[in-house]
Amino acid sequence: QVQLVESGGGLVQAGGSLRLSCAASASRLSIYDGGWYRQAPGKQRELVATITRGGSINYADSVKGRFIVSRDNAKNTVYLQMNSLKPEDTAVYYCNADLWDRRTWYRDTWGQGTQVTVSS
Repeated sequence: QVQLVESGGGLVQAGGSLRLSCAASASRLSIYDGGWYRQAPGKQRELVATITRGGSINYADSVKGRFIVSRDNAKNTVYLQMNSLKPEDTAVYYCNADLWDRRTWYRDTWGQGTQVTVSS
């Protein structure tokens, strides 16, 4: 099954840090353009950060200066380092990416989501 697998969520106090990881479900799959989104209870899913395979990066204004998106193409993994976390960062975080297995593109693939809870 073609999917993305997130890890690294959890409960942290305000001001703390967490690092999320996102990997493809099979080694034959390469992650191309990818990003992180989040959805808080009662709110729409929103963009957090994106990163292309070449390393071009875009952040939502709400996380600029606190979050860092990165990738390791050799490990086929995308990361989200979250620092100076605030209670308003509490949400389910989703990884999204285009995947390629040298034959087929799997566009707009989503992970199952990982919960991040920031206590005040």
